[in-house]
Amino acid sequence: MGGKNTVLKEFPLADTKNGKISVSHLEEPYGDGSFPVVSIGISLKKSAEEPDWKAHIPYDNLDELIEALKEAKETFGKK
Repeated sequence: MGGKNTVLKEFPLADTKNGKISVSHLEEPYGDGSFPVVSIGISLKKSAEEPDWKAHIPYDNLDELIEALKEAKETFGKK
């Protein structure tokens, strides 16, 4: 399951020694013919190749997700 994974960006996971967040474009995540998604991986050890947690977000939901993340930052983020 899961096709070609193209890493778009990696950056350090705040408040960890070696953690990383990775954002990828993932082709056919659920098998042949499935639509591509944005894959967000959280790794507590430096390896973004095998993240501890993953979320797959359909491209059609990105705008809503971005708005929700902005709201979370404005409401609860560090000032």
